[in-house]
Amino acid sequence: MLLPFEKPCEEARFVSRHKRFTVLVERGGERFAAHTNNTGSMLGLLRPGGRVWLSESANPARKLRHTLEIADFHGTLVGVNTSTPLRLLRRAVEAGRLEGAAGCAEFRAEVARGDSRLDALLEGPWGRLWVECKNVTLVEDGGVAMFPDAVTTRGLKHLHELAAAVETGDRAALFFCVQHGEGRCFGPAWSVDAEYSRILYKVVDKGVEVWAYRALVSPRGIDLGERLPLARP
Repeated sequence: MLLPFEKPCEEARFVSRHKRFTVLVERGGERFAAHTNNTGSMLGLLRPGGRVWLSESANPARKLRHTLEIADFHGTLVGVNTSTPLRLLRRAVEAGRLEGAAGCAEFRAEVARGDSRLDALLEGPWGRLWVECKNVTLVEDGGVAMFPDAVTTRGLKHLHELAAAVETGDRAALFFCVQHGEGRCFGPAWSVDAEYSRILYKVVDKGVEVWAYRALVSPRGIDLGERLPLARP
């Protein structure tokens, strides 16, 4: 397993979205706040009374000891921690489990390019490879994993930056980490953000690669599953 938790996540029940980075949960009759780094809508995932799983930090200085990691979607575990895709990408590259990054000699995270900061810059025998990671939790239409779940001007900016990298002779890729077990293929969410969806296919035609992979989500940790095909309009 590429990303094991330090100890298995604890199950609780979701109560409400308290603030942008906080959820209220209940366990054993006790209600308490937990941190979430997912500021997206998490459409359909967080329902009052629904099962969720929390990791617990050993850092005594943390204000909130627990972090929301997983939500239950009608019996399917869905990973909602938005830091997972980049960490999973790094571990998968180091383990030689991403064909598109075979032979990587250097991995740098959070590298500035133009007016953006992209998630990773890899270097290898194929030259330079820019990668932007996205967490995918929305699945509709009989198994189509979709991104985004809310309008994303930042994500649109990243598409243009990746296309610009390809125009200079570098490689560029989008790593869509599908943390939803019902995903069978990947496609942009036209009904959520039509402009992002349109530009995604445009940059793909210019040479930006799409790496959509299902993540294997469990309370013990996250692993890399199979690669999913890109659905074409």
